[in-house]
Amino acid sequence: MVVGSVSKGCQAVVIGSGPGGYVAAIRLAQLGKDVILVEKAERLGGVCLNEGCIPSKALIHVADLKHEIEHGRTMGLGVDGVTVDLPKLITWKDGIVRRLTSGVAFLCEKNGVEIVHGTATFASDRSLRVETGDGQIEIEFEQAVIATGSSPMDLPGFERDGERVIAAREALSLDTVPERLVVIGAGYIGLELGTAYAKLGSKVSVVEFLPEIFPQLDPEAAPIVKRRLKQLGITLYLEHRAGAVRAGDPSIVTAIGPGETPLELEADCVLVSVGRVPNTSGIGLDAIGVDLDPKGFIKVNDRQETNIPGIYAIGDAAGGILLAHKAYREAKVAAEVIAGRTAAFDNTAIPAVVYTDPEIAWAGMSERAAREAGHDVVTGTFPLRASGRAMTLNATDGFLKVVADRSSGLLLGVLAVGHGVSELMGEATLSLEMGAFLEDLAATIHPHPTMSEAFLEAVEVALGEAIHVLN
Repeated sequence: MVVGSVSKGCQAVVIGSGPGGYVAAIRLAQLGKDVILVEKAERLGGVCLNEGCIPSKALIHVADLKHEIEHGRTMGLGVDGVTVDLPKLITWKDGIVRRLTSGVAFLCEKNGVEIVHGTATFASDRSLRVETGDGQIEIEFEQAVIATGSSPMDLPGFERDGERVIAAREALSLDTVPERLVVIGAGYIGLELGTAYAKLGSKVSVVEFLPEIFPQLDPEAAPIVKRRLKQLGITLYLEHRAGAVRAGDPSIVTAIGPGETPLELEADCVLVSVGRVPNTSGIGLDAIGVDLDPKGFIKVNDRQETNIPGIYAIGDAAGGILLAHKAYREAKVAAEVIAGRTAAFDNTAIPAVVYTDPEIAWAGMSERAAREAGHDVVTGTFPLRASGRAMTLNATDGFLKVVADRSSGLLLGVLAVGHGVSELMGEATLSLEMGAFLEDLAATIHPHPTMSEAFLEAVEVALGEAIHVLN
């Protein structure tokens, strides 16, 4: 023990209180373990609750609502003079965040989880040093769960200052809607926030190095979103390499396009969203010998175990798809393994959603991936322009597509593009996890009129039994 420090002991320590960390801590406590949760920030919840998933969806909802009101005349709804009070919007958003983070703290307390606020570093494979505002605490433990998350990737030439050059965190707390917003990176964060600010009144330009958006998905998805981006006045510069930003009023963003053609864009604000890096450096992993991959993510097996006995890793720090719901599942697996139960991360599918306009959601294999895996593939696609519910929502752009094995009928994957399709992924993922066949889904009654009917309709197309579109 370091002289002058306070010493604590526990059976399990969890480092980081994001979606993975707090779930791991609560589940460990429920399973009878003495747990300490270490968090360096003032509030629990990590990036997702404080500056990611939740606040971004609040901003997107308001932007969508404003846009729907302004374009409601075709449905007989005429409203003039819709204004955006951004400080009030941010206050409302912050209230949601406070309620959720307070709820996490309450649940930790009531489940018997001890919370220590400070920055943790491994002193050994069975002890941590935690620097707190009141001094140093040494925590001795039997097992540890690393849930330190990830941070925005830096881009040379676009050093963030929190005002002119920002990341998602600052984009969710701006004082005013920028007149001209340049987004570097057409990933899900860049396009979600770029779309939201376009609806709030910004002139948005997106600079993307790759030749296409969402290249991992089947090619039917991107054109629908790109068409919508254009309708919203968003200019998409594909195959452009971001160069640098020159401060001024306005600032100038330089980018190099195909054939080394230079491009200059005026910007009042630049949002950099080019990926995320794991928060695994500076916490002593090298000192205890934890194996990392070339990108700095912690290597784990299907029980979330690292190469060091008793040390586990979950969530963004452990790599894979960087999604909160993956972290939830990994947290429960790690907790149950620590408690001596039989558990493994052996899920068939991890659903994903991009909250653009329209939304893109998927689970399981794409058609391309299924073919590459050796399946004789059959697909069924139902266009939302044939959906009665989509018509009543004035949101007929998009489709729902199912991918299945032709001979057996086993469902392999689902892709959806459209209004609110994120809410359809629970059923899709459950079907994949349970090994559902097309015939099972075709015999399942769906409520009418709902968007969920599109799932049934796509299955019937794959079976050649469609009623509401031509076979």
